Amino acid sequence: MAFTLTVNGRQMTADVPDDMPLLWVLRDVLKLHGTKYGCGIGQCRACTVHLGGEPVPACLTPVSEATRAPITTIEGLSADGTHPLQAAWREMDVPQCGYCQAGQIMAAAALLKKHPKPTDADIDAAMSPNLCRCGTYVRIRAAIHKAAGTSAA
Repeated sequence: MAFTLTVNGRQMTADVPDDMPLLWVLRDVLKLHGTKYGCGIGQCRACTVHLGGEPVPACLTPVSEATRAPITTIEGLSADGTHPLQAAWREMDVPQCGYCQAGQIMAAAALLKKHPKPTDADIDAAMSPNLCRCGTYVRIRAAIHKAAGTSAA
C-alpha cells in the first residue's frame, strides 16, 4: 500500500505494508538513517521521532498511523546540526558510544517545546523512557539545561 508521509517538512511516499513499523520505513525505504534501532519493543527509545510534535518510538508506530501528522527525525531538527540541543550535546561531550543520542535529542527537543526552562524534575520525567547504556544521564541533563539557557534546579 502506498503511504504519503510528511517527513522533515517534505512529502514522501512509501509503498509498504500498513503494519510496517515507521522505523523501517524511515531507515530502509526513505534512507533516513539517523533514527536508530535499539530494541524493537519500545523499551529503549533510541528510535524516538516526533509525530505531530510528540515523541514516539518509531519501532512501535505502524506506518499507517504515521500519516496523521508530520514526522520529524533527527535529520529534520536542523539542516546543519546547529540546533541548540545538538550544539549543547557536543559542547557538554554527552555521547559516549552515541547510539542512543538521536533518540535522546529528539525526546529533549519535545521537552523543550513544552517546557522551555525545565527543572531537573521536568527533565528526569521527560527523559526517563530513553535509556543510555553508557549512563551519560548527568551530561544529558546538563546539555538540556545548556540548550534551554538554564542551570540545574
